[in-house]
Amino acid sequence: MTSPTAPLRAAVLHGAGYAGGELLALLLAHPLVDPVVVTSRSQAGEPVWTTHPRLRGQSALTYSDPADLDAEAVDVAFICAEHGQGAAAVQSLRGSGFEGLIVDLSADHRLDSLATYEAVYGLEHPDPDAMRAAVYGLAEVNGDAVAGATLVANPGCFATGQSLALYPLVGLLGEVEAHVTALTGASGSGARPSATTHYPRRDGNVRAYKPLAHRHLAEVQEVLGDGATVHFVPVSGPFTRGIWGTAHVALPEGVGLDEVTEAFEAAYGGRPLVRLSPGVLPELLPTVGTPFCDLGWVVRDGHLVVGFALDNLMKGAASQAVQNLNLALGWPEALGLFPGVAVPSLSDPGLVSS
Repeated sequence: MTSPTAPLRAAVLHGAGYAGGELLALLLAHPLVDPVVVTSRSQAGEPVWTTHPRLRGQSALTYSDPADLDAEAVDVAFICAEHGQGAAAVQSLRGSGFEGLIVDLSADHRLDSLATYEAVYGLEHPDPDAMRAAVYGLAEVNGDAVAGATLVANPGCFATGQSLALYPLVGLLGEVEAHVTALTGASGSGARPSATTHYPRRDGNVRAYKPLAHRHLAEVQEVLGDGATVHFVPVSGPFTRGIWGTAHVALPEGVGLDEVTEAFEAAYGGRPLVRLSPGVLPELLPTVGTPFCDLGWVVRDGHLVVGFALDNLMKGAASQAVQNLNLALGWPEALGLFPGVAVPSLSDPGLVSS
């Protein structure tokens, strides 16, 4: 890709779901990106605001069929498909000659191990080479590798919170055993309701599901490495969006609040999209609708509790995808995510790698 002299043209594939709507809203406000294509088989021909009503008056885009995408008409592509469909979309894009950046929000390129992917998702991966070549886009941990990448795997929402909460501890302690419980909002289950996720079952109710067996554990394990053991209980919460959780870790003698705080500040100090609060656990509501992951921790009698809070549709999906776009293209990672970030010149030849 040559250095642009106009905003990059973006395609959002399979964009009719919740994450697609959030991503489209962010791209419409991004100073260096112009969303020009949004695809959906089921909504082809309909205005995008029919599924994303808040975009009415903000975008005149209509959905098109993914099969009709002109690869030469876009510079970057985001894939908001379910697992199993993301890999097919990448294959289709590359097969049509598209050589630009792809950010895949599906689970199809997140794991290094083909065997793990097939065991976790029950699918045979159609393109193992692409899976192995993809860069895992947990920006605060793997941002250097994202820079210049052409295929970025956007992390899962639960994986983002847990990995950010535990990653500094691996460096501090060497070996970590964590007991994690986290609640997620209804939007994490997608736009199509099921018997256990629609409103009458979810409202006023709390329900654990897939205890110790959630798919995102595989991502967390790959991020943290062999020195970490994570026991995770996911919980369906009675709210629409957001993830709030805690990770409980026993500390060795001699490690206290000061040492833990130093580890988190060393890992994330200066990173614009992680907010740290030593001595207090975060709340959920301040993160909803924002691109931040809030982390806080308390230590007592040799026990550490790390709290994490994030919006599953933003830092757990859409805003992290934009963050990865920015990092891949050499732009400030928070560009387009909140006010006050300096906008680079489009004519700067050092901003976009070829």
